[in-house]
Amino acid sequence: MRISGFLLSVILLLSAAGCRDYLMKSDRIVVAECYGHKLYAEDLEGVVPADVGRMDSLSRVNAFIDSWIRTQLLIHQAEINLPPEQLDFSKQLQDYRNSLTIYAYESQLIEQYMDTIVNEQEIETYYEEHKENFQLRSTMVKVAYVILDESCKFMKDFKQLMSRRDTLMMNQLDELVEQYAVSSFLDVDEWVRLDDLLSKVPLEIFNAESFLKRNRFVSFEKDNFVYLVRFEDYLMEKSVSPLEMESDNIKSIILLKRKKELLQQMNADLYERAKNEKVFEIY
Repeated sequence: MRISGFLLSVILLLSAAGCRDYLMKSDRIVVAECYGHKLYAEDLEGVVPADVGRMDSLSRVNAFIDSWIRTQLLIHQAEINLPPEQLDFSKQLQDYRNSLTIYAYESQLIEQYMDTIVNEQEIETYYEEHKENFQLRSTMVKVAYVILDESCKFMKDFKQLMSRRDTLMMNQLDELVEQYAVSSFLDVDEWVRLDDLLSKVPLEIFNAESFLKRNRFVSFEKDNFVYLVRFEDYLMEKSVSPLEMESDNIKSIILLKRKKELLQQMNADLYERAKNEKVFEIY
């Protein structure tokens, strides 16, 4: 079935927000039918955005109707082939409704009563008490690197600035990087997985711990590019993850713990109040 241009015009007119009252008062317009189930014009409200052209509108409406028909065909086929007990979803629907109702109520309680502010002291205390839970799964580094074309005329300047610890973040380096670097990373305050670094900078590292102990600045050439890499700090795999890396994770853990405790307390209070008011009996 393909909807006509005239019917599309009627559907678009009736689906407009200003025609909702008309839709409710007038005879409902049927746009498709399958095994006794009907699709009405108002069911198409929202299918076509206001700024869509006529041809695109027609395409969207037809696609929606086609999808609706296919769904009805599948439902009909299932209903005639499945035994009655498999078609009874009343318990599942009731359980699902109950779950949604409880979730909505608990969400409202959390929004109204839970303190969502976690200060730095709480995060630090949790970290110190649970350090054994914060082990690194990979080697992490604080690093800066610059990748240059081997013909870069400021190669000497780059090497001097990258190798001198106190000049790494100077405006001069930033300006040179912006103009002449092929790629770069200069945020030495951020921890980066060593594997992620190696995916961008082809360092040959056979023993990570030994390499990082011996090398603070590395310069090498490969495939017509010059790589300048400076390591500020490192943490080996399975060592304790630093607080700065775990802060957001710890905050989430603390909030989840508060949420659980709040709901447990409110459920306990609700049960005791209902028990005292004798609103339930156990036979």
